[in-house]
Amino acid sequence: MKKILIIDDDQDLSFIMKEMLCNYGYDVTCAADEEEALEQLTNQTFHLLLLDINLPDSTGFEICEQLREVSTVPVIFASARTSEDDRITALEMGGDGYLKKPYSMKELLATVNALIRRTYGFTKEEKKIQFGTVEVNTTARTVHKEGKNVALSLREFDLLAYLAEHKNEAIKKEQLLCEVWGAFSEVEPSTLTVHIRWLREKLEEDAAKPQYIKTVWGVGYMLEVKNET
Repeated sequence: MKKILIIDDDQDLSFIMKEMLCNYGYDVTCAADEEEALEQLTNQTFHLLLLDINLPDSTGFEICEQLREVSTVPVIFASARTSEDDRITALEMGGDGYLKKPYSMKELLATVNALIRRTYGFTKEEKKIQFGTVEVNTTARTVHKEGKNVALSLREFDLLAYLAEHKNEAIKKEQLLCEVWGAFSEVEPSTLTVHIRWLREKLEEDAAKPQYIKTVWGVGYMLEVKNET
């Protein structure tokens, strides 16, 4: 389930947007100002942001600029400010789309769906990655080893899913911390090391000599999957 963060001080509008997007299968969180938005971005990860420009203690431009220093998560600006200068600034700050208020819920949904598909290659088919006797279903958020369910914490699964979706790629530690723990998280690198160890203990035949969850020295980690689906 894709997670969306709405940052808008119009709580009535945020509620309407949240209800509609939840009805179409999205997991939606709302924030009314910069402080609340940064708290949400610190504690969890999101697949897309809906961001107003005018906020009580900041602007959407400033939030997007901060976010772009650490994350490439898609951002759609949704604002009553419709001047050409505002639209250009939104794009220059790293925005991926611009909705002019008032807009219809149908237009909002179409814009969100299109950006999600373009960014994540969304399909209705289940996404499964197999390595050894382990099967990771990133759609259903399940993991099986030798046909038996493997219990993972939410963070363990998010880490494994990210590695699985980027299999055979060396992922930097900083990128993993950002994408799994949150763009503004202050989690220590040792936390990542511990979670990697836990995954190896649960999924590898020999955690001390991992076949799949590999350390890439000087870089980070990689899920190595050779000649497997």
